[in-house]
Amino acid sequence: MLDNSLIEQLRTVFNKLDSPVTLVMASSKHEKQNELKTMLEQVAESSRFINLIFSDVESAHPKFWIEYNGKPNGINFSGIPGGHEFSSLVLAILNSDSKGKLPDGMILNRIRALKGPITLKTYISLSCENCPEVVQSLNLMAIFNENFEHEMIDGEFAQEQIEKLKIQGVPSVIKDNQLVHSGKGNLLELLEKLEEEFGKNSSRNQNTDLGDYDVVVVGAGPAGVASAIYTARKGLKTAIITDRMGGQLQDTKGIENMISIPYIEGPQLSASLAKHIHEYKVDVLEHRRVESVKNDTRKFLTLNSGETLHTKSLIIATGAKWRELGIDGEKEYLGRGVAYCPHCDGPFYKGKRVAVVGGGNSGVEAAIDLAGIVAHVTVVEFMPELKADKVLIDKLNSLPNTTIIKNAKTQKVIGNGERVTALEYEDRSKGESIQLPLDGIFVQIGLVPNSQFIKDIVKTNRFGEIEIDVKCRTDQKGIYAAGDVTTVPYKQIVVALGEGAKAGLSAFEDQMIH
Repeated sequence: MLDNSLIEQLRTVFNKLDSPVTLVMASSKHEKQNELKTMLEQVAESSRFINLIFSDVESAHPKFWIEYNGKPNGINFSGIPGGHEFSSLVLAILNSDSKGKLPDGMILNRIRALKGPITLKTYISLSCENCPEVVQSLNLMAIFNENFEHEMIDGEFAQEQIEKLKIQGVPSVIKDNQLVHSGKGNLLELLEKLEEEFGKNSSRNQNTDLGDYDVVVVGAGPAGVASAIYTARKGLKTAIITDRMGGQLQDTKGIENMISIPYIEGPQLSASLAKHIHEYKVDVLEHRRVESVKNDTRKFLTLNSGETLHTKSLIIATGAKWRELGIDGEKEYLGRGVAYCPHCDGPFYKGKRVAVVGGGNSGVEAAIDLAGIVAHVTVVEFMPELKADKVLIDKLNSLPNTTIIKNAKTQKVIGNGERVTALEYEDRSKGESIQLPLDGIFVQIGLVPNSQFIKDIVKTNRFGEIEIDVKCRTDQKGIYAAGDVTTVPYKQIVVALGEGAKAGLSAFEDQMIH
């Protein structure tokens, strides 16, 4: 199953292991049992510290779990973790031995402080690009919290469960047959959600004062990383705060307009940014958010982790997030007919009727992709004309199973209590409300700037974008902003990189003057 080049890579990766990690395979008569057996045998052969043993525990489908130091560590795989989930298996092995990329001590203490017992199941699809991050985050929590158990379940082997639970999107995290999370999510988002759901014990005593910096950058997308690299190169003591490296890049599939790089995918570019920033003396505070900023001669920041720090200069590079419709039924039917990722959730609507709300490039591209899977796609656009590039509109119009509704204001997501059944919209030209029967709604209506935590301190426009001058200065001395969170025209990666560099240079320039 695994080719020779991949096996060689595994030998190199697993060379870091110091202690035995055991893969325990359940007994099953499923026709794909040997496929899992072959995969696990090849993985085990790649390191003397990885063992494969066979259990008498019966399973209706291929299944295995991980033991460390002779006992289960809470990680279970139901299915064959190929495709995007193979990385989840590799990281589960490394993390079991406290190897690979791990959160810092503050985040690990928050994980250990979660109140158990916690038992979660995550239903995934091997073609889902958002699923691995959720699976890997929950696996990590299982490793570092002894009262936590997590099971990844490939939907291919659990169709009856999926139908019973009325799952219509992946990843779907289930607790006691109830949905607790649906769709993409990072470690910080999931940790906060579980702290609210299960509660947390008192954190261990530790120093929460992170000290003084010359520059603190908030956000680790292209703009934030560029800012931090430039200030570090100038010799300024720099920290960068982020909930996840790469920001929106993590959700971007193909990038074809990075000058000098004909094609790269978002996660790959995110990894390159992370590698580059670690070449410099920058304190990377990942899996955190800024809760408040006190604007004085030195800026005082409080993080959601309880940590605090001071800085001379503050650079805001928090980017933007996907905009929600903000209509009745949207949140209620999230994961049950309302989705934001056509690549991940499109396969659940094979042979069904769906709508894409949004006629820009992202909406039309989503409709084109979905048209190859579903029975019919309707694009719903608020404006009188689509905003997408002509080449995309021409492609959409050439497809036989697509319809375009323009000048339409979405009003309500309608469902039967279990799943979406229709989308209600207003025909703006006639003032009439119309119900469009369908099975799924994919929202693609652009971005909203992540400026909420700073909007009461710096000046923003009516869209929430931070207003800046040509040197990325805000209206407040010592506070700068760069990238998609600002009023800079053209929200593009190359623009954000340049703006981030400008912000860093401006902070250095101003500190030298004053």
